[in-house]
Amino acid sequence: MPVGPRGGRGRVRARLSGLGRWGRNAVQRLRTGEPGRLWSRLNAVDFYGNSFQLAALAILCFFPFLIVVTAAAGRDAAAVVAGWLGLNRQAAQDVADLFKAGPGAGTLTIASACLLVVGALAVAATLQRWYERVFDVPGRGWRDIAAQLSWLAALVAYGIVQATAGRTLGPAGGPVLQGLFGLALATLFWWGSMKVLLRGAVSWRALFPAALATAVCWMGLGLFSAHFFSAAIVANERSYGPIGVIMIILSWLVAMGVVIQLGSIVGRMYVERRSRPRG
Repeated sequence: MPVGPRGGRGRVRARLSGLGRWGRNAVQRLRTGEPGRLWSRLNAVDFYGNSFQLAALAILCFFPFLIVVTAAAGRDAAAVVAGWLGLNRQAAQDVADLFKAGPGAGTLTIASACLLVVGALAVAATLQRWYERVFDVPGRGWRDIAAQLSWLAALVAYGIVQATAGRTLGPAGGPVLQGLFGLALATLFWWGSMKVLLRGAVSWRALFPAALATAVCWMGLGLFSAHFFSAAIVANERSYGPIGVIMIILSWLVAMGVVIQLGSIVGRMYVERRSRPRG
């Protein structure tokens, strides 16, 4: 048996070689296992670039549409956005300052109304293309407009119900009841969203895992934003003014795009795994 420095170096090399083999095997298992397949699916749909695209479209096209529609319904767009982000009172006030009406508010021409609707449809069409790629459903071009309009109406209704429920359940139900209601409401919304945007091409049963996974990720994003984005919005508003608040909202929109794609792909992979023949 070798002794001394030479034997010690041999033992060190043997241990390092064993650690290297273990590391290579671990990486190989990750690549060929579910995490590796999930990452490959996300890269295949370009989830990062899609998320930035959705964030830009939401700021430029959807938010003006949301302001006009919620005002017509007698609701506050800032309260809807603050409810989505799970903001505290101070951060919600900073967001509300972005939505203050100017002296010319209330005047909306036919041309501007058409532009608002077209911009909002662009956001709905983007989400529809995502789902079509994830679930392998072919698109139908301009004939998808009815489905996109239906989804926009459901989204506005979801935001109003969420904001109203937050005010109602907050003092009485506590965080547990609020969380359960929010999870159930988000699951129903995303379940219906996939069904509508895919035009019924995928069954309710096959869509439920994706809807549930999206709702869980959505609630996780809400918890994260409630603990992080509220403080970040207040700090950025003090440091940079309204543009600082917009920067945080853009970050949240990018994260929202990742959540939507992640939930749908996880649900699709779960269905595929369940339907795979055993053995």
